[in-house]
Amino acid sequence: MSTPGLLAVEAGLVLALVTALWGVSVALRDSSIVDVFWGSGFVVIAWAAFALAAGSSDRRLLLAALVTAWGLRLTFHLARRNLGKGEDPRYAAMRRRHGDRWPLRSLVVVFWLQGALMWIVSLPVQVAMSDPTPTGLGALDWGGTALWAVGFAFESVGDLQLGRFKADPANRGKVMDRGLWRYTRHPNYFGDFCVWWGIWLVALATGSAWWTVVGPALMSVLLIRVSGAALLERSLIQRREGYADYVARTSAFFPWPPRSG
Repeated sequence: MSTPGLLAVEAGLVLALVTALWGVSVALRDSSIVDVFWGSGFVVIAWAAFALAAGSSDRRLLLAALVTAWGLRLTFHLARRNLGKGEDPRYAAMRRRHGDRWPLRSLVVVFWLQGALMWIVSLPVQVAMSDPTPTGLGALDWGGTALWAVGFAFESVGDLQLGRFKADPANRGKVMDRGLWRYTRHPNYFGDFCVWWGIWLVALATGSAWWTVVGPALMSVLLIRVSGAALLERSLIQRREGYADYVARTSAFFPWPPRSG
């Protein structure tokens, strides 16, 4: 299948998936299930491309494995943290604001929007799987895999450290500033950043996927400026005592030794 044909098929697949998920959300009255699905959506895209594309078998398998490990870990983490606890307050607030219009509105501004973002971010995976050259794995493939591994370690360890911190009643109301959180206020988001730039480096090894830089670039903007670090910090500064001091001494995103004083 040609690259344009694959991209079109994947777009249709993503549209069908997020629309079906929207139907489930309407029945459950819980739009936040879209967040749990986010990682798994990339896994579906990756394996569909693996099955339909005719690129290098080694690179197709590598990309599918990297996306699957990242996507399933994120899905299981969010499912364990969020499911059974009601709708996320952000979506609940939008539901109250829009009233009876929310079910249809959520289809466009939540589900279709996230589907579009998912399709764009995953462009390196889709395009690289369509390119048969080079047939083997080289320096860019392994360099990208190494960067992906750094990111995967940061988000996995960061989430584990935060989970243990929150599970201790003695830490209620306190700011997590230990482990990786001592060096960056968002080790999990920094991890996602590295994961997708690493995947782009693997795609870049084909020579035809350089333009898919739009994928990791978009993910970086989401993580740093839109729905990731910036959105979370606006909330934390208002409701968490001591968070402003933590902000003053700790790197916002990229890991760095904390400032003294």
